[in-house]
Amino acid sequence: MAYDLEPFDESYFDIAPMSYTIDVNIPVSPETAWAEFTRQNTLDWCRALNSVEYTSTPPHHVGTTRSVALAPGFIKMDELFFVWSEDSATSTYKHAFHGVRASVPGLKKFGEYTEVSPAANGSRLIWKFAMELGGVGLPPFLSGPIANGAFGTVKTDTIKHFATFAG
Repeated sequence: MAYDLEPFDESYFDIAPMSYTIDVNIPVSPETAWAEFTRQNTLDWCRALNSVEYTSTPPHHVGTTRSVALAPGFIKMDELFFVWSEDSATSTYKHAFHGVRASVPGLKKFGEYTEVSPAANGSRLIWKFAMELGGVGLPPFLSGPIANGAFGTVKTDTIKHFATFAG
């Protein structure tokens, strides 16, 4: 069974009731980082995810769709990209999606914003997560630590993944 999620725009990443931001430098060019974030089966380095598959054919753009399964695979979500910008002249790339439907109830909104730009040594990665639970959710003093733990794993896995490119 699928449960519909509510759409939102880019401003939601700054006002969401639950959010997490990864802001790190990674030792690869923006083009290499962007290629990793936009390839089929991307995020295979994240333990929290089972699979990530683009369901739209390339080239990707606003309107692109993707399907994600969280580890161990029984929670699934369909996503719709509403931001997709690739500026090769400045080596700045970004995209953002919101969830369209999820296989479990209780999630009202979910989305991610990813931006890659040049840094002194490699790239700066800004990766924002935003969500809102529907109905009675966990109180912030509980949901914050749970979200920080889950997204902290994504951050650690991502840093470790891109470090392998530097050798």
